[in-house]
Amino acid sequence: MDTVDILRTLCAFDTTSCRSNLDLIRWVAAYLDEHRIAARLVHSDDGTKANLLATIGPDVAGGIVLSGHTDVVPVDDQDWDSDPFMLVERDGRFYGRGSADMKGFVAACLAAVPRWRRLGLRRPVHLALSYDEEVGCFGVPHLIADLQAHVQPPTLAIIGEPTEMRIGRAHRGFYGQRTVFRGCPAHSSHPALGASAIEPAALWIAALAKYGRALSLRGNRTTLNIGCLRGGTAINIVPGCCEVLWEFRPPDASSTAAVKAEVERLLCGLPTGVAVETAQIAEVPALVAKNAGEAAAIARSFGARWPPAELPFGTEAGFFERAGIPSLVCGPGAIAQAHQPNEWIAASELGAADRFLDGVGTWLAADRP
Repeated sequence: MDTVDILRTLCAFDTTSCRSNLDLIRWVAAYLDEHRIAARLVHSDDGTKANLLATIGPDVAGGIVLSGHTDVVPVDDQDWDSDPFMLVERDGRFYGRGSADMKGFVAACLAAVPRWRRLGLRRPVHLALSYDEEVGCFGVPHLIADLQAHVQPPTLAIIGEPTEMRIGRAHRGFYGQRTVFRGCPAHSSHPALGASAIEPAALWIAALAKYGRALSLRGNRTTLNIGCLRGGTAINIVPGCCEVLWEFRPPDASSTAAVKAEVERLLCGLPTGVAVETAQIAEVPALVAKNAGEAAAIARSFGARWPPAELPFGTEAGFFERAGIPSLVCGPGAIAQAHQPNEWIAASELGAADRFLDGVGTWLAADRP
């Protein structure tokens, strides 16, 4: 099977994050088994999803991790010209949910397996597929723990998110937060008998938005967004609860600490009488590559495009880097097509990925890469 054949199969699996990815994972495991490659499956706590880890080549240090997520975003309320879960080719483009983000990369990796096998690799390729990236990167920490427990230290991890095969050496993190204000409900004819949860929430939201604007004016690359506000039960009841969902995207650890400290300071300045609790509901660490030059040089030898870029979106690369595995982002397709109706990937991008992965195999088969 070539890359397009495999991509057609992968896109046919509806792996929207709210659904199981097990049918896709089992298909991949069976495909690898046909090529005499064993796959390790590590299931989620509820057993409905799984990561996959497979090694092609010898059990030695110095391999390359090729990582991708298997889940996709929903197609609900999107106007598609064709079935989102049926790959369709038109004018050199392949349309289908996940074609760019990021089943195209996964398909190219699987298509390369028999070519890698023929090369007689001296160092391994580790194929690492995760679940639930699109809803908070919940699968990848377990995937990395499994990788570190069962394979020898790799040289580099390449996360194949769509970069048009350019090297992504850095991106901001993502921290999703839930802040809940709890007051005391009362009849609105006597509001003093209660404590509104919405009023202090509104004051805090305004202060948080002002802080975000100030960061931008100072040239700080951290961004903040208040995404959802829920509170109250009726127009004639003093609201007893208000929930705010918000997120911030820092470029590094110091920026993360600064935002958290400022948020606590703003909360401490609110009127008393309302309890406030903030919980982190999602975390994607920023990618700040420690050996960016060396990692980029290796990727360039595979055929990655230059110059490198700082990516505007988060990926699982920060998790690998935080675990001590040098990491970068490089994959086929354009991020502008991701999550869109009529998502597509160009045939030329899939061809570039095939050549890149041939470069990976050549490097790993060499006596001295």
